[in-house]
Amino acid sequence: MSFWRSWGWWFGHGLFERRKDELDEEIRAHIAMDIQARMERGQSLKEAEAAARLEFGNEGLVRDVTHGQWRWNWLERLTRDLAYAIRVLHRSRGFSISVILTLAVGVGSACAMFTVVDRVLLRSLPYKEPEKLIEIQEAGAKGALQYGAPYLDIHQWSERSPALTQVAFFNYNRVRTYFLEESNGAAHVNAPAVSGNLFATLGVAPSLGRGFVVKKGSGAVDPQDAHAIILSDTVWRTTYNAQDSVLGKTVRVNGESYSVIGVMPRGFSFPLGTELPLVWTPLVLGKTDAAREHNVNPNYQVIARLRPGTDINQANAELKVIQADVAKAYTDPYYREDVSGISVQHYGDTLVTDKTQKALMALLGASALLWLIACVNVTSLMLARATARQREIAVRGALGASRWQIVQQLLLEGLLLSGCGSLCGLGLTVAMLKLFEHGLATQFSIHEPLMPNLPVLAGLLGLTIASALLISVWPAIGAARAQIEPALRQGAPQQGAGRAQHRTRALLVITEIALSLTLLVGCGLLLRTIYALRHVPLGFRTEHVIVAQMTIPSYKFAGRNMTTELYQPIVDKVNHLPGVEAASLLSQAPMDHTVNMEFSLGRASNAADDVRRSTIRAEFRAVGPEMQRVYGFPMVRGRFFNEQDTATSQAVVLVNRAFVKAYYGDERDPGAILGEHLLSLDKQRHAQVVGVFEDERQVSAAAPPRPEVEVCIPQITPETGFYTGAEGVAMDLAVRTEQSPSTILPELREVMRKASPDLADSKFTTMDQIVEDTFGSQRLAADLLEIFGGSALFLCVAGIYGLLAYLVARRTREMGLRIALGAQRSDVMGLVLRQAAWMLSAGLALGLGLAYVTTQGLKTFLFEVKSNDPWTMAAVTVLLLIGGLAASWLPARRAAGVDPMQALRAE
Repeated sequence: MSFWRSWGWWFGHGLFERRKDELDEEIRAHIAMDIQARMERGQSLKEAEAAARLEFGNEGLVRDVTHGQWRWNWLERLTRDLAYAIRVLHRSRGFSISVILTLAVGVGSACAMFTVVDRVLLRSLPYKEPEKLIEIQEAGAKGALQYGAPYLDIHQWSERSPALTQVAFFNYNRVRTYFLEESNGAAHVNAPAVSGNLFATLGVAPSLGRGFVVKKGSGAVDPQDAHAIILSDTVWRTTYNAQDSVLGKTVRVNGESYSVIGVMPRGFSFPLGTELPLVWTPLVLGKTDAAREHNVNPNYQVIARLRPGTDINQANAELKVIQADVAKAYTDPYYREDVSGISVQHYGDTLVTDKTQKALMALLGASALLWLIACVNVTSLMLARATARQREIAVRGALGASRWQIVQQLLLEGLLLSGCGSLCGLGLTVAMLKLFEHGLATQFSIHEPLMPNLPVLAGLLGLTIASALLISVWPAIGAARAQIEPALRQGAPQQGAGRAQHRTRALLVITEIALSLTLLVGCGLLLRTIYALRHVPLGFRTEHVIVAQMTIPSYKFAGRNMTTELYQPIVDKVNHLPGVEAASLLSQAPMDHTVNMEFSLGRASNAADDVRRSTIRAEFRAVGPEMQRVYGFPMVRGRFFNEQDTATSQAVVLVNRAFVKAYYGDERDPGAILGEHLLSLDKQRHAQVVGVFEDERQVSAAAPPRPEVEVCIPQITPETGFYTGAEGVAMDLAVRTEQSPSTILPELREVMRKASPDLADSKFTTMDQIVEDTFGSQRLAADLLEIFGGSALFLCVAGIYGLLAYLVARRTREMGLRIALGAQRSDVMGLVLRQAAWMLSAGLALGLGLAYVTTQGLKTFLFEVKSNDPWTMAAVTVLLLIGGLAASWLPARRAAGVDPMQALRAE
């Protein structure tokens, strides 16, 4: 027995057979008892049986009446209809598979995008009453200060704002990697330093052990817990096998000893979006926290909890008044202006940028559009199928089936198809999330595998029901309202449907064409954006360049020069590998965002400018002498670093053309800056400018070049003020090869492993990939729209082909008569092609208007392309037109190839 038949048998018979058998047994027992009683009164068996059955009445009627009184009778009817639906769909397997796959594409894409939206925008933060949490930042003329606020300012907010019940602060370096040392090696972790009241502010307590002891009146950690540490559940389970004995254990983080005092609950994370597991170290106030001196006192990020009954507007108004007094305490007028204002936001709103929200909602809208296209396509197929089943439905009506029963049967078939399509779509969802795993991690900081959860599954159920209603209601109502007698009198199926049904199907195809054009235009605009980004002059070469991100426990090299003892020997070994053209150290690869250092200085000008206008900020980077050979960028004036630039030679720096313009404030010759002293490497060495290099894109292909200052790595020593930032945090190694990067990767990994076991897990990537990652949401959106648009094009072409093929099949007799009466076969082909042409024309016209309106929302994602770009719209229109005409060609040829004798004989 096949799968379909076995399930049909179970639903149609197995569930209620026992109940029916019991009823039959009761009827037989009742009649047998009556016969026995009559025989005891002297009647013969034949007389007694006849009298008993006559008195009992119609057994079938009794069964029907009794059966109708059963409480679960509706369930039996439902299962019987479901069994019939399964048998019907099984008989037309081609139709069923087409519908299921079409719905799977639409439902799967929508479910995948909803999964991402749920994770990024709708997720519930793992804190108590997260809507009461706010982030506070000081702000000035240039906006909010991202690097935080000093403790004295935070203390004023906490003491003077009645709207706040808790004010916590923390220090989190997103770049620096910490190492949790164990006997079997060092594990990479993130270790934010947090105030003692942070976990209380978030409303979460350790699931094991205790939290930090809070120093009274400060919110910071009491000095008695200065060497305590709290582990995340992930670290506790993966590193310490979830053992309770970890409490009190001494662990080392970056060479410093800590005692484990607690473990946070599973699922808790702060800050959110970190790739590495977390541990929390204590934030103990020091002497530098007792002053407000720029570049002296540490700055902290602040999160606070609103008091019950207050809102963010009240807190914002109070903090503005407080901050006005706080700003007066700054003696530096430049810094005072920077902290003159305040910025207050809900903490959840700070986790996702407006651009990210717009990107996600645009993609969710595109996926919903594809789902709608799929439903329109399937509705067209269901209408055709309902027309073909007119005789069957008429017979059911003639035998007593009500209109509601007919509608229920067709709705059940639609729900069954939609359910199967949704199950297939769920598999497609998982595949899409896996396919775009890298893009999701890069753009939305989703570092764990995404899987549909309960809200997503609830949304999937809603999509299933909505799909079933959309594809079934219209065909079902139309089939139920059809007249029974004309359908029964039909002599042959070739007579077909009426004009109204044909127009309805044509309208659906036109709608499908319009929606498909809208999706394809959006896809075309984003593809043109990616093309434009890829052809932006970057200022350096990217092909055959590998970048290794070397992260190492720098505390192991305390008091030693990491360049001479670790990094330079690696460069020397790599330079001797076969196929390597050049290798260079650099603190940050171009367009990479692992490390971000800035350099500030006064601008050279004799004009009476104010303090703010005379200060410029520039990108700061430490590079090796081979950097130019690796990236191949040109020099504008002067020279690049060379082997003579050492720790004992004259200190030198390089700047780019944008820096010269910002420094002088005019279009002066770049060579004018040569010989200027911009910074000091230490107290004895003042660095002078020896070269100006051409501008390059540091942030992304779409962002203009920024002023940049570069120092020579061999000239940096542990005594240099920025040594820790330039070398002690992380270091990149850029390698130019003559061959494919993949062929040299094993040898590079071996060099790293031999240099230090801690470098064995160094991350390797190509410069091309780094540039691709900077395309951001445009690249991800383009990839997704390629899938959505391609699917829409396929469904659109399939819809046109299906409608025309159906019409040709239904009008075979008419085509045969036309040919028999002298019509040319080219005329018959033209008849079919004209039908396709007017549907295409109407759909394309409607789609162009819809695309013009909807693509306005893509403006923020486009680069050097207008949202109503006529070339893109024209190209997509031609593509759809060609696809539609190609889809109509086969039915047209089939119509022209009809044999009139066979067509007439078939009647």
